[in-house]
Amino acid sequence: MSETHTSDETEARDQLLAIAEQFYDQFADGDIPRMSLPTRSKSNIEYDEDADVWVYGDSQSTRSANSVRGARKLLKSVYTVDFLAQQLDEGRSSTLRELYYLSESWDEAEAQFNDQSESDKLVEDLEIVSGVKREDFHMRPEESGAKVMGPLRLREQTRRGDREIHCQEDVGQGGYQIPNNPDTIDFLDTDADFVLCVETGGMRDRLVENGFDDDYNAIVVHLGGQPARATRRLTKRLHDELELPVTVFTDGDPWSYRIYGSVAYGSIKSAHLSEYLATPQAQFIGIRPQDIVDYDLPTDPLSDSDVNALESELEDPRFQSDFWTEQIGLQLDIDKKAEQQALASRGLDFVTDTYLPERLAEMGVL
Repeated sequence: MSETHTSDETEARDQLLAIAEQFYDQFADGDIPRMSLPTRSKSNIEYDEDADVWVYGDSQSTRSANSVRGARKLLKSVYTVDFLAQQLDEGRSSTLRELYYLSESWDEAEAQFNDQSESDKLVEDLEIVSGVKREDFHMRPEESGAKVMGPLRLREQTRRGDREIHCQEDVGQGGYQIPNNPDTIDFLDTDADFVLCVETGGMRDRLVENGFDDDYNAIVVHLGGQPARATRRLTKRLHDELELPVTVFTDGDPWSYRIYGSVAYGSIKSAHLSEYLATPQAQFIGIRPQDIVDYDLPTDPLSDSDVNALESELEDPRFQSDFWTEQIGLQLDIDKKAEQQALASRGLDFVTDTYLPERLAEMGVL
């Protein structure tokens, strides 16, 4: 390997090859090749009190070649390991989408993926088994589009060398684009008092247009819906390294509560990375069912899928608190949901002049 490879890249390659060696040793010993993984379900999520995050429990699932289906999965794993190791050797990178299409060129038809969800899940499996993040495999998601605006100066690594950027003075209205691997960023200094993660692009634009980031020394992070890993990683680093409070501002519906949950508690499919991605100290500042009542906001009725999702959240260990039990119960009672931008019914400045300042003060952030 070239000396230009980082220690993380070297570790990634070694761990990938260790998976292949495990299969080889099983063959050599006359055993049926197999690979064990944590069961990736809500019932196998448990709270790690030391790390203050939700992680996989002890329940395990086994991928074994004792069936045609299992043998195909292990074959695809071997081909993927070989591709990723070669990619690291060559100092190249690829996207999750490209991996799916690349499999079309593999000489063994049984190793080719049926769809991208299959290849995406396999990469997650390799992360779990190897203990290495996909970013260190040089696997990138498609462009997330998430951006940052606020009083933060940073240095990022680029192919043309390092560059320093101030996330207000050196960017346009769109803000600073979060890179696929936020660990290539160094924070230099900040005047920020807190981080505000915002679900929708429309609300993010309203806050920036109204100068909320300037007036309240806030770093505004656009989540872009369900936040990408890069967005969650950057948010965690802002909290841990700069000691900034993190708040999450979303719509008032069950799907948005899950967006908050992925920032604060981690998601089920990436529970193996909760210590890397989750910010358990993050506070919810989104539209609460109580806000719908207190501000008489414009609403839509809950759909059947909304009701089912809310009832599921009442059983979700990540939402087991008095706050969520009370708010979800109220939402089911009033049978309504509301968007962030429903606050505009009280004027375009209401969200930045009244709603957010009052909520942030109640929470002790301001």
